[in-house]
Amino acid sequence: MPSFDPSAELAAIYAEADSLYEMWSCPGSTECCRFVLSDHEPHVTSVELDALLRAARRVGVALVPSKRSLPVAKTTTGDCPLLTPNGRCAVYADRPLGCRTFYCERATAGTRVRHSEVKDLVRRLEELSQRWDGSTDKGRPLTRALASRDGRGRRP
Repeated sequence: MPSFDPSAELAAIYAEADSLYEMWSCPGSTECCRFVLSDHEPHVTSVELDALLRAARRVGVALVPSKRSLPVAKTTTGDCPLLTPNGRCAVYADRPLGCRTFYCERATAGTRVRHSEVKDLVRRLEELSQRWDGSTDKGRPLTRALASRDGRGRRP
């Protein structure tokens, strides 16, 4: 059982990532969410996965469809399972670090972001996960993490 609420620390890490990339612009194509096309899938830690699952529940999206849930895209296409049928991210405000720091070739690059700055954010996420639930995972591909989750977003 997690011993504290990591929400504020997670939000601070995400805000720092957003600040690093604030001069970058995204064309909004969702190519990055089409993992087969982008050849990139974000990795998530246990604390990020839990936040994504809570965000999905909050907006009425169930990753296991139910009568009351909004539909999400099927993963057999290689798309992110959090894409809605109209091709938008259902939990954009709560997207993981990997989604905040990856841009497709059509994006307009802003201020150069040093690799060490992103690595520091990743390290802080891993440490936060460790303190939150004792997890030592270094992040897993999003679709694999979703497929292997238990009710709290952690591996069984």
